[in-house]
Order: sequence, then C-alpha cells, then structure tokens
Amino acid sequence: MRTRDGKEPPAGCSFAVLTLSDKGSRGEREDTSGPWLVERLSREGFVPKGYAIIPDRIPVIVDALIDLVDRQKVDLIVTTGGTGVAPTDVTPEAMGQVIDKEVPGMAEAMRAASLMKTPNAMLSRGRVGIRGQSLIVNLPGSLKAARENIEVVLPVLPHALEKIGGGTADCGS
Repeated sequence: MRTRDGKEPPAGCSFAVLTLSDKGSRGEREDTSGPWLVERLSREGFVPKGYAIIPDRIPVIVDALIDLVDRQKVDLIVTTGGTGVAPTDVTPEAMGQVIDKEVPGMAEAMRAASLMKTPNAMLSRGRVGIRGQSLIVNLPGSLKAARENIEVVLPVLPHALEKIGGGTADCGS
C-alpha cells in the first residue's frame, strides 16, 4: 500500500499504538482512536506489533515507550491522548524523558492543519520525536482529531522512517 505521495513504508516497518487514558485503562471509556489507528496504519503497509491502553501517568508512559523502542524495536509508535491542557494530560512531559531528538516540524504541521478546523488546536501540546531508530508521534485522543492529524504526517512517514533507520530500505527488526 502506498501513501498519498506514492511512497511505501520501508519493508517490514513495524508500528505500535498506545492509547493514553485513565478512564480507558479502567474500562470506563471505549477507545475508538486506538483501534482506528491500528487499522489505518495496517492499510498503509505498516506491520502491527502492539496496541495497548495505559493510564495517563508519566512513569507508565515512559516505561511503555522505552519498552517498545529499546526492547521490542518497534519502528513507529503512535500515541493517542494526553496531549491537551487538562491536569492529567502528561504525554508531552513523558516524551521529554524518552526522546533523543525532537521533530518539531511534524507536530507543527499537525497543529497548523487542525487550526484550520478548530481554534482548540492551539491547546494541543503533542510532540514528535526520535529515540534510537524509532519515531514516536503523539496524536490527540479524540477519534476525529486522531484521524485528521495522522493524515497530515502519513505522507512523510516512509521517508522519515527510512532516514531514521540509517537510509536503508529495510527498517524492520
């Protein structure tokens, strides 16, 4: 499957989706964005390697991201939730403890596209960064916002992952 710009993800590129939600992790709220993201990225040719719902707690988020990158060697991790300004929204703070390099252009592009649809986009604090040879993308938690935001970065993901992986065609583990 090819993205809109005709590029395919590097062969074997794996991904995982983490939904960050206290209520979701307790079974009090149905997660709609996480399963949708798994399906969407799979359709693009990425290989699913994991999906989980975890609470909005910095140590839990940090541990989950480090496990996916350092131990499981997942190429692309997409988070959904915890990017706003509510007291429990701590995804950006957790990212600060995990990433080696920030990729601000991707986060800025998502916010700019969202701002064309809603002024609430100004409240998004999602980040995009690299740890090792993995790319971590933070998306908002609502299904509508997650859909809109992933579509913004989807065209650049194959190239980004190829470069992060050292420029080789095979970034699978």
